[in-house]
Amino acid sequence: MMLKMFIGAAALVGGAAAACTAGALKLFNQVIPRQDQLRVNISEMADMEKWEEYKKFITPNREWLTSQKLEHIAIISHDGLELHADYFPAEKQSDKLVICNHGYTGCGLRDCSSIAVYFHKLGFDCLLVDHRAHGKSGGDYIGFGILDRFDCRSWTNYIDSRFDCKKKIVLYGVSMGASTVLMASAISGLSENVKAIIADCAFTSPYDVFSHILKRDYHLPAFPVMNINDALCRQKAGYGFRDYSTLDAVKLTKLPILFIHGKEDNFVPTWMSISNYEQCVSEKKLLLIENAAHGAAYYESPKLYEETVKSFIEKHVG
Repeated sequence: MMLKMFIGAAALVGGAAAACTAGALKLFNQVIPRQDQLRVNISEMADMEKWEEYKKFITPNREWLTSQKLEHIAIISHDGLELHADYFPAEKQSDKLVICNHGYTGCGLRDCSSIAVYFHKLGFDCLLVDHRAHGKSGGDYIGFGILDRFDCRSWTNYIDSRFDCKKKIVLYGVSMGASTVLMASAISGLSENVKAIIADCAFTSPYDVFSHILKRDYHLPAFPVMNINDALCRQKAGYGFRDYSTLDAVKLTKLPILFIHGKEDNFVPTWMSISNYEQCVSEKKLLLIENAAHGAAYYESPKLYEETVKSFIEKHVG
């Protein structure tokens, strides 16, 4: 999804260094800076017939959640950005809380409404965050998990401070949000009250997923476009596409992780979650959903998805 709107710029890339630089610059400008409109190609998730069926599941959940009394919360990130989230407590006092992390150019309430409703049914408090440079949160550049992992840590520490370390925390994410929670899984200073992680269709790194789309759609190698773009991102946004990856994190984490991916995901290929699972050194489970494209695993098989999530949570959170 995150490359569809700019990948045409890569067609400008030829043998000349000037053409490569121009293509990479256009690619950067259309992807990394803040996008205030949802940039999603629905075809990456489903064809229109399937999408209409998914909407029958998504829309009522979103409408119900947004009609509830939500508490708006703001905190300051480690590098001075104002980060925003919506807090929805359980009906009864609960010692369990899930932090929901959305995908590229989305926001918490839009991308995570259905899963938040389900966690609410399980008796969880829900915190639906807006990543930096998304929704109500500040920031000029999208972090693709590399920067957002620090923000995820900040949210867990906020929960500890607010609730006197009495909440057992689950980190949930989809797509870019899934990469964020995986990258956060081994970060120093993450709350010790984080008990489990659920990562739905995570990419291993922005470099890997961008390179995959370059090859898939335009039959272009990563070099030199991605190398130039990586340098631009480091100069302007303060990080490189290969500074960190989910594979780096899962080789160090001690947290149990549920990896989920659709078998028909051609945008973030399924092998990325399989690699994350294989490299993970902690307790782990892998759920691959038949006939599900990118970000559609829950909507394609809601019963199996919910049963797997519930079983995993009961085992590791209680």
